[in-house]
Amino acid sequence: MSYCLNPDCPKPKNPESAQECLACGSKLSLLLSGRYRVIRILGQGGFGKTFLARDLSLPGNPSCVIKQLRPNTTAPHMLQMARELFNREAETLGRIGNHPQVPRLLDYFEDNQQFYLVQEYVKGYNFQQEIKKNGPMSEAGVRQFLSEILPLLQYIHSQQVIHRDIKPANLIRREEDRKLVLIDFGAVKNQVDPVAAANTSDQTALTGFAVGTPGFAPPEQMMMRPVYASDVYAVGVTCVYLLTGKSPKDLNYNPSTGEMVWQQYVHVSDHFANVLRKMLEVSVRDRYQSADEVLRALDLEPYLDSLAQGMITSANNPGKSKGGVFDSGDFDAPSSPSSPTSATAKLAMAIKKRKSRQNNTGVGNNLYTSGASFGRLTPPSNMGGNQSPRSSSGSKKRISNRMDAQTVLTSYQKGRRDFTDQNLSLLNLQEANLSKGIFHQSKLTKVNLAGANLTNADFGKANLTNANLRDANLGRAYLSYTNLEGADLRGADLSFAYLNYANLKNTNLCGANLTNAKVTEEQLAQAKTNWTTIMPNGKRGFW
Repeated sequence: MSYCLNPDCPKPKNPESAQECLACGSKLSLLLSGRYRVIRILGQGGFGKTFLARDLSLPGNPSCVIKQLRPNTTAPHMLQMARELFNREAETLGRIGNHPQVPRLLDYFEDNQQFYLVQEYVKGYNFQQEIKKNGPMSEAGVRQFLSEILPLLQYIHSQQVIHRDIKPANLIRREEDRKLVLIDFGAVKNQVDPVAAANTSDQTALTGFAVGTPGFAPPEQMMMRPVYASDVYAVGVTCVYLLTGKSPKDLNYNPSTGEMVWQQYVHVSDHFANVLRKMLEVSVRDRYQSADEVLRALDLEPYLDSLAQGMITSANNPGKSKGGVFDSGDFDAPSSPSSPTSATAKLAMAIKKRKSRQNNTGVGNNLYTSGASFGRLTPPSNMGGNQSPRSSSGSKKRISNRMDAQTVLTSYQKGRRDFTDQNLSLLNLQEANLSKGIFHQSKLTKVNLAGANLTNADFGKANLTNANLRDANLGRAYLSYTNLEGADLRGADLSFAYLNYANLKNTNLCGANLTNAKVTEEQLAQAKTNWTTIMPNGKRGFW
């Protein structure tokens, strides 16, 4: 097949022997730039079209993606401006494409007043396709997504680049290594030259369409004034999509504030809801300003309660404080660290104030430690074990993270869900209800969870070697990087479970239900299965 590259062609597909397009009469080139054979179209929009092609100049004729960029006008001065912008974008893509989660720029050229970018082809399903196929993610799955996208966003922003079109369709889970890859930098905004960035009037005719996707792009971006926080907003909207399966156009908006109404559709922890809420602030001033701030807010979650309690204690004994923790959004820096209005006392009041707000706008961001008393954050007492009080000399005893079965069950019944980094090995938790429990990086060697309700639980990076999970309900459980070597999962429900990179060596999956589970054939080849095992495709005993 020969493909007509005329952007206005109504029927671009032609027989391979055709010399001219049968639909528009344009001359057909067998090879673009003398080396690329166009295979098929991948997508199209206001900027032009995207094609899948093969590079015939390289051994093996590897696949690549060719983007055809089309100016909105053929006026000579505008064409020259388009050329300059095209070269600048190619330079930017070449610079940021050195990251393993960004497609590499392979080539760029001009042909018949059309501009072409050639990039690495990323094989895999995008997140929009994944959600439509498998349904919404759990909170644990979205946290994992954030742990992958936020460091990438840090890198892109460190190169003074704003992506401007982050959305599920532009996020691909690469098939070969399962890494998240951010694609389609067609709307990229290069902020290297602040003078040029401020003077955009001459570029509007050429780049006005490239402002992102409505619903995923925040107000300031739609007004052609994007900032780094604009990408943070888009990531927040993407999180809501992953949790609900609903695109922004399917959600309502508050007519008074313009805020997206999404909370009623999700079931997540209060802290995670607060983080998402602050990512989605309509006002840039109230939103997280960078990926770094979001990462800090997420990382501090296990320590918030103990931090607040520690600050309140120090506030009542201001003479013992030699420094403090402060949130610049709640109070000003103190003039004297030992005064009754020190940062320590103010933080205590700020935390109490924020925790009492009905609509908390996010906790844990912009918390910085200083001074000998708070040089290290300590896990809260409800993280397990007995936390010894700080001695008069300021030192503290070691904290045990060993829990017994009754403590786990009682804590869960009282509302606790976070059991991160706990030692739960050898415990008898048979038929326990621990749905949505967080056991991230916990040690659960030989634990008895037979018949337990573990739906939507997070066992990411946990050690479950030789664990008894027979007949357990692990539907939509998060088991990425989990060590399940030798575990007994006979008859377990693992439908829609996330088993990416889990160690399944000698895992007994006979009779287990793996319908729509995220797991590879290579992983299952290491496990024990039989004809009663329901494979991810829904068939018994056969992949």
